[in-house]
Amino acid sequence: MESKEILELARETIQNEVDGVLTLIDQLDTSFVDAVKLMITCKGHVLVAGAGTSHSVARRLAHLLSCCGTPALLIDVGDSKHGLSGAVTANDVLIALSKGGRTEEVISLARVAHSRGAKLIAITEKDDSELAKLSDVVLKVIAPEGVDPYGMVATGSSLINSAFGDALCVVLLKMRGYSIEQFGETHPGGAVGKKLEDLGI
Repeated sequence: MESKEILELARETIQNEVDGVLTLIDQLDTSFVDAVKLMITCKGHVLVAGAGTSHSVARRLAHLLSCCGTPALLIDVGDSKHGLSGAVTANDVLIALSKGGRTEEVISLARVAHSRGAKLIAITEKDDSELAKLSDVVLKVIAPEGVDPYGMVATGSSLINSAFGDALCVVLLKMRGYSIEQFGETHPGGAVGKKLEDLGI
């Protein structure tokens, strides 16, 4: 490929992903509100899980929820089949990410959580999937056709799911009144910690 073609493809990819994220605005409905209510009244931890690229999205979401005042942890679905699912309690909320809602490891964890009385939130494209049927709230997030190479490499769709998670984080932060001072207690390190220090926090 020539330099011009490389840059054109890069710009096209970014624009395609931007357009994909913008479709979330019209996808939001009352199920989002239901999920927020479950999370803000959670007495335990919000556990976040997914497999493959969804695992990476889940890790990011768990971290940012904690940064925004909602105690959250990533739970590895592979390890959960080897004892880690014992961490799930009736006081927890499990957010399970699976595009098709059929990922076996995610379903296995969801079944355990369901049997223990934990609340389940599914983030999936398939609201008729087994994962959806196990869940208390289904957040149907659909990535537009063409946003992922071959319709399978989760470049754009992972970004869309991440942006959806960001909306959850910011809404919860505002609803909790989670202050910059509270955030500073949990993030004293790195450049962010230095910036907070400079602000006298």
